[in-house]
Amino acid sequence: MNNQLVHEIRGQVAEHLSGLSVEGKSEFDKVGIARTMTNQLLDSWWSQARVHGSDALTPQEEFEIIESVLASLFGLGRLQRYIDDPEVENIDVNGCDIVWVSYSDGSRILVDPICDSDDELVDLIRMAGSRMGLAERRFDSAHPELDLRLPDGTRLSAVMSVCERPSISLRRHRYVDLDLGDLVQMSMFDEAVCAFLEAAVKARKNIIVSGAMNSGKTTVLRALASCIPPSERLVTIEQALELGLDKLHKRHPNCIALEAREANIEGAGEIGMSRLVRRSLRMNADRVIVGEVLGDEVIPMLNAMSQGRSGSMCTIHSNSSAGVFRRIASYAAQSPERLGLEATNILIAGSIDFVVHIDATHELFAQPFDQSAEEGYGISTGFSMEGEEYFPNLKLYRRVTSIREVIDAEGNQVVSNEIWRPSADGVAVRSVALQHRTQVDLEEFGYRDQSSFATSGSWE
Repeated sequence: MNNQLVHEIRGQVAEHLSGLSVEGKSEFDKVGIARTMTNQLLDSWWSQARVHGSDALTPQEEFEIIESVLASLFGLGRLQRYIDDPEVENIDVNGCDIVWVSYSDGSRILVDPICDSDDELVDLIRMAGSRMGLAERRFDSAHPELDLRLPDGTRLSAVMSVCERPSISLRRHRYVDLDLGDLVQMSMFDEAVCAFLEAAVKARKNIIVSGAMNSGKTTVLRALASCIPPSERLVTIEQALELGLDKLHKRHPNCIALEAREANIEGAGEIGMSRLVRRSLRMNADRVIVGEVLGDEVIPMLNAMSQGRSGSMCTIHSNSSAGVFRRIASYAAQSPERLGLEATNILIAGSIDFVVHIDATHELFAQPFDQSAEEGYGISTGFSMEGEEYFPNLKLYRRVTSIREVIDAEGNQVVSNEIWRPSADGVAVRSVALQHRTQVDLEEFGYRDQSSFATSGSWE
C-alpha cells in the first residue's frame, strides 16, 4: 500500500474537516464526510497520475487506502485492522516496527510495522489519549504511562521514556455481551458450576473473581453480571473503563460507569479508585462492581459489601483462591488506614461470600510456518520437520478451577471451604458441601445441590 499517499490524503482531509462546521455532528456523520472527501481526493490524485502514465489503482488498493485514511483519522491507523479482527486477542507493540499479534487459536505472529517511526507511534498514542476517553489523558515524558479503553472496548496500555522505545499492549475483549451459559459452551466450567454461580448472583452473594493476568477475570465478571435483574441499579468503578456494562442497555438499563482520573498538568484534579468507591455509596446503587482491585480501594470496597451493597463483585490478581485473602491483606496494610491482619480478616469474613478462581494454562504445540511471512504477516522462529517448517506456540486454556466459600475469621486466618477444587486434569470438581444457611439461601433461587456431600462441610 502507498503509505505516502495515505499520509497526503489524510492531511488534506484533516485540514478540510478542521475548516468545516462539524460541531454537534455524530461520529458516524464525521466519518461519512471524511469518506466522501477521501474519495474525491483519490479521484483527483488518479487524474493527475494518469497524465504522467502511472498505473491505475486496483479496487482493492483503493479500498485499502480509503480505510487507512479513515483509520488514521478516527481510529489507530495501521493498528486498526487488527483491533477490528474478531480473532485477535492481544497486540504487543515494542516500537513501531516490532508488532506481535496473538490470535484466539493460540498463534502469535510478527506483523508489518504500524508506523514509519517511533515518533509517529507516540503521536498516535497521544492522539488516542486526547480523544478516546472520558477526559483527555496526557502521554509525554512527564506522564509516560497511559491506560485507556478504546471505543470498541479494547484495553490499551502504553509506556514511553521508561523503556528504550515506546511500547503498547492492547487487550481485545472478544466476548462482551455474554452470559454464564456461553462460558459453559467455552468449557470454562460445567452446568453444575453454572447453576451454582447463577443462584449465588441472584441471592445477592458478594463475589470476588480471582486469577492471573490474561486469565479471563473480566469476561467471567461480565457473565456473572448478566444474572443481575435489569431492574437493579449498578455502579461500576474502574481505573480505565473496560467492563462496558453501561453499554449493554438491554441487560443493564440503569448502570453508571465511573472511571478514575489522573491529575492535570498542575497536579490537581486527581480522583482515585478509593474515592470513587466511597462516592458510589451515595449513588443509590443496588450493587457496586469494581473492575479490578489494585490497591487501597479494597477497604471501601469491602465496607460497601458489608454495609448494604450485598451482591457486589470485583476482580483481583491472585495465583489461587486462598491467595486472595493474602492479597487483600497486603493491600489493606498499605492503605492509609494501615489495617492490621486480624482486622482485615474480620472485614473479609463479614463482606465476602465466595471467591471464584480462574486458572489459565498453556499447552505447547508446533504451528506450521505461514508462507505469507514474506509479505509481513508471519514469521518463522522455529524448526523443520519432514520438509515442513514449524515454530513453537502456546495454546491457552481458561477454566474456573476453584470456588471457595468464606466461613469466618479466626485471628490471623480466614476460615473457608473450597467447595470446588482443581483436579489433576485442571477441571473443577466438587470437594465439600456448602454451609447449610448458604444452601437454603441458594435454594430460594432455584439451586438444587446434586452433589453427594452432606450439608456440613469440613473447614480448612
